[in-house]
Amino acid sequence: MRLPWETLDAATTSEGRLELRRRGAREFLITIAGRVLMNSKASLSELALGRLACEAIAKRPAPRVLIGGLGMACTLRACLDVLPARARVVVVELNDVVVRWCREGPLAELTGHAALDPRVRLRVGDVADVIREAASTGADRFDAVILDLYEGPHPICPRDHPHYGQAALDRAHAALRDRGVFALWSEDPNPSFEKHLTRAGFAVRSERPPHGARRHVVYLGERGERGRSSM
Repeated sequence: MRLPWETLDAATTSEGRLELRRRGAREFLITIAGRVLMNSKASLSELALGRLACEAIAKRPAPRVLIGGLGMACTLRACLDVLPARARVVVVELNDVVVRWCREGPLAELTGHAALDPRVRLRVGDVADVIREAASTGADRFDAVILDLYEGPHPICPRDHPHYGQAALDRAHAALRDRGVFALWSEDPNPSFEKHLTRAGFAVRSERPPHGARRHVVYLGERGERGRSSM
């Protein structure tokens, strides 16, 4: 018989009640308005996202990485395991309670205290604002921009979607250094979204996480000249 879920903490957000739950010693769940956002036992997609994005830039002397969405810090952990000692990682999370869970709360030990790594700077806010700032000023561009948000791109994304619309993808391209990597996950293969990435100037490839990661797809776009279609 499986143990019941225990609610450890909760917070009110604009999208509903955000809860951290635990079952047993090391199985955690984050929900919002009763909807499951992530489960610590099903993190292969997050691990693949961080690893694949950072492997492409790991040999640079001091790569600068932006991660949108902290979650349980699994993607952050995968990035840190690949990146060199001089890397700088900015993680932007909408909810300050999630930052607390990962820094000194119940999730800290789950990822070996990844949120406390000296290479990491945590920022509460919307990652779209950080991308817009880097794109518009041209200063402090990133070697990798990784979106680990709880919803990936839908087959039909409005052009003004703040993270996956065409204008947002154009800004992500502008926020990257030469041959920088834009990485994100999608629930299923999304050919229309691939076309939008290519239109923004990314050379696109996709990877399927190992068996057991549901049907998620990791998209990797290398910053290049507009119209290129392959890495």
